[in-house]
Amino acid sequence: MSKTLVPAAPAKGVVWKSSALAPLGQVIGYRGFRAGAGRTGSRLVAPDGMVRIVFGFAGPVRIVSGLDPPRSVTATSLAIGVHATATLGEYTGPVHGVTVLLTPLAAHRLTAAPMEAFACRAVDLADVLGARVRTFAGRLAEYPDWHSRFTLLDRLLALRLLGAPPSSPQVDRAWRRLVHTAGRTPVRELAAETGWSHRQLERRFLQQVGLSPKSLAQVLRLQEALRHRRNGLTWADAAGAAGYYDQAHFTRSFKAMIGCTPGRFSALRADPQEYGPLDVLPDRVTTTAPDATA
Repeated sequence: MSKTLVPAAPAKGVVWKSSALAPLGQVIGYRGFRAGAGRTGSRLVAPDGMVRIVFGFAGPVRIVSGLDPPRSVTATSLAIGVHATATLGEYTGPVHGVTVLLTPLAAHRLTAAPMEAFACRAVDLADVLGARVRTFAGRLAEYPDWHSRFTLLDRLLALRLLGAPPSSPQVDRAWRRLVHTAGRTPVRELAAETGWSHRQLERRFLQQVGLSPKSLAQVLRLQEALRHRRNGLTWADAAGAAGYYDQAHFTRSFKAMIGCTPGRFSALRADPQEYGPLDVLPDRVTTTAPDATA
């Protein structure tokens, strides 16, 4: 995310910006959203190895496990942990707010909570932070534009991280290695590089990331295939470029993580009318011009 790109036609109802803390590998960025006016909406989102904190100004969102629909939570402000499978976001009316996209290590530092407690689930943010959530969300909503809101978030998160204990150097190094290689570093190599046993590395990862190194590697490899697909490759070529053995291996893995075939996923994701709180920042986009309709 070193290059700034301003799309000619930003997605309807959304403003995005990379955080000033992104170069530190902590807070990835912010997505301001306003959607659902007069309609019901839903969005299936592939796992991406990130944690989302949603500060809602108006309207609840229902977060559903893509592979286990009965497991859901409905709230205006939410904490969505790192997932190994797809997530579905649904709303039945207007929703408005800001999503903060964090690395799991940043989320662990900010909350001082074991990330495995939030992995593969969403929780009402009020259950974590209490009445402070409503106060802070209300404060954000009072700002006149997205730029002011993002600047406030940068400032407050920087202060919070400044006073937070650092991540384990070994976990941080192993996590960065997996991200850099799109999940293609064998776990045995990660363990050898940290000087830990396989079991010890997994235990520390579950505590500070929320997923095991193997599960995170699968998520990152899937994301690599999706990036190649967005860049114009066929599904077969995208799978090969991401390191899958063959198309059958990719399809099995895809269905296990998303709950449908690659072709079906493309159809579900095609030409969304609006983007909501679960979407990620666009590839290589670090900022867009502030939206006048905040």
